[in-house]
Amino acid sequence: MITTTGLTKVYRSRGREVTALDGVDLHVREGEVYGVIGQSGAGKSSLIRCVNLLERPTSGTVTVAGQDLTALVGRGSRAGRELRRARTRIGMVFQHFNLLSSRTVQENVELPLDILGLTRRERGRKALQLLDLVGLSDKAGSYPAQLSGGQKQRVGIARALAGDPKVLLSDEATSALDPETTRSILQLLRDLNRQLGLTVLLITHEMDVVKTVCDSAALMDKGRIVESGTVSELLATPGSELASALFPVSGTASGDDRTVIDVTFHGESATQPVISQLSRTYNIDISILGAAMDTVGGRQVGRMRIELPGRYEENVVPIGFLREQGLQIEIQGQQPELVEEGAAK
Repeated sequence: MITTTGLTKVYRSRGREVTALDGVDLHVREGEVYGVIGQSGAGKSSLIRCVNLLERPTSGTVTVAGQDLTALVGRGSRAGRELRRARTRIGMVFQHFNLLSSRTVQENVELPLDILGLTRRERGRKALQLLDLVGLSDKAGSYPAQLSGGQKQRVGIARALAGDPKVLLSDEATSALDPETTRSILQLLRDLNRQLGLTVLLITHEMDVVKTVCDSAALMDKGRIVESGTVSELLATPGSELASALFPVSGTASGDDRTVIDVTFHGESATQPVISQLSRTYNIDISILGAAMDTVGGRQVGRMRIELPGRYEENVVPIGFLREQGLQIEIQGQQPELVEEGAAK
């Protein structure tokens, strides 16, 4: 649904150049919620604004719903009209709501409908339908100053849906909200994703957002995507920075003659007493150094760092047992290729 290829954005000011995007390749599948995460200055906002061409890319392509939007830039009035039509199919939700204080909630939602040329009656009917969809039908006559932050964001979401978009972009939409309100907005985005078949691309600096609502995610750093995939794939990838950040565990070996491993649980294995089975089967004492569990996409997922007595070579069989249970195993202090070679033996 959304594809960027070699996307680059360079800002020029007073003889200086700042590269915000450096050859970004991104693919968001139809109907999924995709999160882009990274620290401030990583290039997240530039990326999402280039997707709907609020920012013109310096180079590279942006394709949405099979249409190359970058091919419509600077190609005359006809291409300009096609670009404006394409943008109506891309909704945008902003961090600071961007509501007009002098207009009522309903009038704020009607604004893009007016631009689209709908009659007054059509605008009113559509706006009320959208407000009902986001749970604010009783606030149609209120003004933004009378709303809470979460309610303002719901108005922003209703307004973003005015053009019946297939894609919804969220630019740090929950960063100004408290945790409880954030959860409700994320649940709303997930509900809209399922009810309307929306493809949602959101950017955030909060790992909990990815954990709560995203099907897939990408990690950005210094204008580049350094890691991407479905959340389940990332959790199963040894050395994944995103997996470690989503489910951080810590703890070091109590001695040189110990093996420390990170165990990732997901699916049915998350509810099975695998560690106790391992201890009983091989009659070994296991130390739990750290653990993190949560629900991702409706499934229990977690990571645990445990310590086994003896060096890695002495624990090949117990580690093999854990792998046979469908668990992802990462040996601390060893290269992944060396671990795989040992497991094969």
